[in-house]
Amino acid sequence: MRGPYNSLFAQRRAFTMPAQLIDGVLLSKQLREDIAARAAKLTAAGKQPGLAVILVGEDPASQVYVRNKVKACGDVGFHSVLEKYEADLSEQALLDRIAALNADPAIHGILVQMPLPKHIDPSKVIEAISTAKDVDGYSVLSAGELVANLPGFRPCTPYGCMKLIETTGIDLRGKHAVVIGRSNTVGKPMALLLLQANATVTICHSATPDLGYHTRQADVIVAAVGRRNTLTAEMVKPGAIVIDVGMNRDDAGKLCGDVDFAGVSEVASHITPVPGGVGPMTITMLLMNTLESAERVHASGQPPAGQASGMEPKPGLA
Repeated sequence: MRGPYNSLFAQRRAFTMPAQLIDGVLLSKQLREDIAARAAKLTAAGKQPGLAVILVGEDPASQVYVRNKVKACGDVGFHSVLEKYEADLSEQALLDRIAALNADPAIHGILVQMPLPKHIDPSKVIEAISTAKDVDGYSVLSAGELVANLPGFRPCTPYGCMKLIETTGIDLRGKHAVVIGRSNTVGKPMALLLLQANATVTICHSATPDLGYHTRQADVIVAAVGRRNTLTAEMVKPGAIVIDVGMNRDDAGKLCGDVDFAGVSEVASHITPVPGGVGPMTITMLLMNTLESAERVHASGQPPAGQASGMEPKPGLA
């Protein structure tokens, strides 16, 4: 009698076509063209989208990230403000600056680049940003809006993952999606977005005893744990869609994801590469959130709200 794993092995042997690459660079380019066109209309109406980016300290990686974000703003016609501060900036001084940006009608989105110096509480900083300008989607109120399926800003990386999944043409209704990872910035919001698309969602994490048991049943897998080779070919159902959020380095120092790309590509129907998959989408969705903030302000005829969430964050699971 053939067991389920024998049957799965037979399916895998029959599924010999290599996976189709989900091109995040191409999709990002297409979305940015749309963003630029919509931004031009707002600018013509005197409502140019504006993003403020704050960098505290001199972390080399952070400097690259903020430079890329500011350049992206210019490419799509946004007004951008880059504020750089020394690492010894006081927490209160940073909070005061955020309060001023909350009240600035020319700014529709505020982003504080992480990590911050150790003497500054990142949770306080995130919660100080007006929910109307929380284009990273990280605040407690933004998370609540996502849980309640209310209009609001979705965290950029999961938002981008959903756009990538859409390009495959899959109807997520009734499909089984497995999210590997439970972070507040990717894993949890990713699961909620899939749930809103009517997928049946399983969240796996470091305490999940048999990861492969769950992933072998999945039509869609999102790997977001920051550990290479977390997902290998024998853990994937033939024809599954695989989204790799991971950013790691292999033994040769080459950028790689959480997925064994070579092996899984022989089993999956669609897969995102690293680099060139999820990465380009994150800044693009930041631009999209900022654009949508500006469009809401323009539609309402009012300046963007300047009130911060005022909520004390609660610690989550690691």
